[in-house]
Formats: sequence, C-alpha cells, structure tokens
Amino acid sequence: MNRAMFPLILSITLLSACGGEQRDVAAAPDAGKPAAPAPKVSFEPGEDTGLTTVKPKSPVVISYRIIGQPVVGQPVAIDLRFESGLGSQPFVVDYRINDTSALQFPETQDEKVTVSPPAGKAFAAQQVRVIPMREGRLFLNVAAEIETDAGVISSVTAVPIDVGAPVDAIGENGVVTTDESGESIRVLPARED
Repeated sequence: MNRAMFPLILSITLLSACGGEQRDVAAAPDAGKPAAPAPKVSFEPGEDTGLTTVKPKSPVVISYRIIGQPVVGQPVAIDLRFESGLGSQPFVVDYRINDTSALQFPETQDEKVTVSPPAGKAFAAQQVRVIPMREGRLFLNVAAEIETDAGVISSVTAVPIDVGAPVDAIGENGVVTTDESGESIRVLPARED
C-alpha cells in the first residue's frame, strides 16, 4: 500500500467507526441542573459550504545559506534572507542558541538586530556568525518579530549546522520494480545462510 494513502485511509476508518450518529454527552451530574443538549451540526458531510481551506502564512519567510564547511572552533558565516509580506515595515530579528556548550556567538556578533527591507524590495539580507564547539548537527534559532496593531507576530526557523565530516547517505538495498497494479515495490535479495 502507498504510504501517502495511509492518513486518508485512517481518517475514513475513524469517520466510519463513529457511524455518523449524534450522541448526547452528559456533563458531570450537577445538583438539579439538566444536561445540556448536544450542539447542532451546521452542515452535513458532503454538503457544499463554499468554504476554502488556506494554509496560514508567516509574515516573514526566513531563508538561509551556510557559507563553507563548518569546523569546530572556527567562526562560520550564515547568510539570511528575510522576505516580508508587510513591505518595508521594520522588524526585530533575534538570534538564539539553546546549547552554548555546542555553539557560541563571537564577541562582535549582535544577538538582536532591527531589520528594515529597502524601499521597493520585499526582502532584507543579514549575515550572522557562530562558532561551533563540537561536531554533529547544531542549531541556530532565528526569530523575526513584527509589531502590528493586533500584537506581535513571530516567524521562527531553526538553521541546522552540520559540523565535521558529512554523514554518509544510507545505502538502498534491493531493486525497485512495479507490481501488477502499477505500484512501486522494492525487491530484496534472499538472504543466504
């Protein structure tokens, strides 16, 4: 079975297990108060409601590029690009390190800066430097905060920094073929003992 279909099949199974029946859920018994009736459903499944589902979008999209191969004890530069959906409105960028025994800032690196995209451009660029203190995968957290009339809106991303020798890719075994129904399958060789 295709792994992409598993969530769909699970959802259908759960919905069919409910049976589509409305059930009254009684609250904890209260002295003399009747249980509240079950809420009415505003539409039936399959009915066209005219609703559109949209994915929420962050006000600032953060992209990054690590320059060179990070080495323990040597500063590494990270280019950051902030694409703002609010035009040239300034925002605050906060650089955070959770484990200072693994990653540190040089003394000259600011940990919080105010960024303002240039007029006519929807993005701004920054460069941050960090010093890896050990090998492995380390993370620099970058948060962009914009103050609006409704409050502060944040966009956060974790920049992975792989220090040391690159990890070898996991080798694949067997041969990929297709079955009678056109599904891709991997045929593994028989084990000889």
